[in-house]
Amino acid sequence: MAVAALYDIHGNLAALDAVLAEALAAGAREFIVGGDVTLGPQPREVLDRLRALARSFPVAFLRGNCEEALLAAVSGDPERIRQWVPPQALDSVRWCAARLDAGSLREFERWPLTLRRAIPGIGDVLFCHATPRHCNEVFTRLTDEAKLRPVFGPARADLVVCGHTHMQFDRNVGATRVVNAGSVDMPFGHPGAYWLLLGPRLEMRRAEPDSTAVAAAVRSVGYPRPEVFLAPPSEEEILAAFARAELA
Repeated sequence: MAVAALYDIHGNLAALDAVLAEALAAGAREFIVGGDVTLGPQPREVLDRLRALARSFPVAFLRGNCEEALLAAVSGDPERIRQWVPPQALDSVRWCAARLDAGSLREFERWPLTLRRAIPGIGDVLFCHATPRHCNEVFTRLTDEAKLRPVFGPARADLVVCGHTHMQFDRNVGATRVVNAGSVDMPFGHPGAYWLLLGPRLEMRRAEPDSTAVAAAVRSVGYPRPEVFLAPPSEEEILAAFARAELA
């Protein structure tokens, strides 16, 4: 049974729908949703779509840094907010949290940080949001392997699937294959909605959502700082920024 890995949806319903249509047509019958699901312009709509999917197929969720940020924002704890919410994102996080009910927020608390699946043709696969040890660590396809061996070696997996940095890649760290699924929403690089199909081989996939629908949704709901969604930074800009923050 093929498994689809969907990461960093960020409340983008049009992009999610494009990926789901492609994944189902490609034979996916199980879905791993790898965190950062709702922080974006359509948080309720995206959760509702995934809940509807879960009525027909197995769907497992991971907790990402944006789920931690949303939980921090409603906690009322200033230290927790400082830990998880960058000052420039506070208005967006609070906007999104106000549109989610308490039950949804409690659901985020139950999502695990990692999960494993044995996938025929691939082996033992560990899914995490950013790295196996923390949901907010940064590394890229350019990060020195010596820095990554202590992070991925202890996972003892044939494959680690991650997301978080919104750039799809495939590399080895020692004996471990590490694949970034890319992001359904707001990729840094060529536009599209990126995801993985796993079993019996690994396929790095890219769907093409209706960009007009995405832009209309972002503008219509009053989402703070809509330019982040409509004109994300380039891959070169992000790689330079992440190089200063990797594994910090």
